[in-house]
Amino acid sequence: MESRVKAAGHPVHPMLIVFPLGLLTTAVVFDILYLITDGAGFPVAAGYAIAAGLIGGLVAALFGFIDWLAIPGGTRAKRIGALHGLGNVVVVALFAVSWLLRAGDEGWKPDLWALVFGFVGVALAAATGWLGGELVDRLGVGVDDGAHLDSPSSLSHRPAQARGPR
Repeated sequence: MESRVKAAGHPVHPMLIVFPLGLLTTAVVFDILYLITDGAGFPVAAGYAIAAGLIGGLVAALFGFIDWLAIPGGTRAKRIGALHGLGNVVVVALFAVSWLLRAGDEGWKPDLWALVFGFVGVALAAATGWLGGELVDRLGVGVDDGAHLDSPSSLSHRPAQARGPR
């Protein structure tokens, strides 16, 4: 099943998810570094990374939702896609709470609950990321129909099943 929203021939949703996933994971790394070093810059960096990750997550979710709507009902892909999407809504909510708990503190220092919400969020993001991989790698969601190892470039505007010159 091909993706419904593409840029230069490639699905948009998988291109966008790397940003929020990377930013939110980086925020947790900054939190760990803060716990180890007590460095004043790490909580500030984590706060900014969470804010950017939340914005990126909402943008990526829009394109993922559009693709999910195109998956035929009653399929395993539709169920896995729903779990993937709903799980990522929870991830965004967990990090939003973590960000709000930090925002009132001068210096953005996280309390125990801000850390817990972030750590649980990144663990859940790993699980929902695996579900996204299951959708693409196992179920073929977002993959061009007829894709094969010698498919022409997506920029050629030829279908994947058309063989290029040998």
